[in-house]
Amino acid sequence: MEINSQHSEVLYNQIEEAYGKVMYTYTTQVIHAGRLRGRNTILKWVQIILSAVSTGGFVATIVTNQILLTWISGVCSTVLLVLAAYFKETDLSTIHKNHLETSNKLWLLREQYLSLLTDFSALSVDEIISRRDDLQLRVAKIYDEAPLTDAKSYSLAQKALKENESQFFTRDELNKMLPESLRKSSSHK
Repeated sequence: MEINSQHSEVLYNQIEEAYGKVMYTYTTQVIHAGRLRGRNTILKWVQIILSAVSTGGFVATIVTNQILLTWISGVCSTVLLVLAAYFKETDLSTIHKNHLETSNKLWLLREQYLSLLTDFSALSVDEIISRRDDLQLRVAKIYDEAPLTDAKSYSLAQKALKENESQFFTRDELNKMLPESLRKSSSHK
């Protein structure tokens, strides 16, 4: 298939855009998973503390006959009941795991999009279109199965990518990770 330079540029831009979308979704899934893990850890500790206060309060009430301890224990027990009901309907550790699995699948596709962009000039138009179409189908399948994230996770991903450049390395950072024999100078591109 013959391709003119304008179509080649449009095709490249489309693949670049798809790469960006996958990068955002990948980063959002990772951030959302981390937020869920943090929330789960906090809530589990709250349960442990409330259980200790509740149990200790009832025991202390028996020993000291203090009405205030009964009230504190009762409030802690009620909050503990609410948390138990929440965890009955919501398994944060499973949801966290689903977000991580989605991000792992997206990581591979992100790398394949990057490879396609890298190889773009060395491939025929038919090969480029075939790879693009295959990647689009695979991304769609992952998106169909992906757990939803929220606006806060997306906002944090946006900040991580735009301001912190969290998915990219400077030449100096790469050099620190590479064996000395593979390092390049900062001016080498």
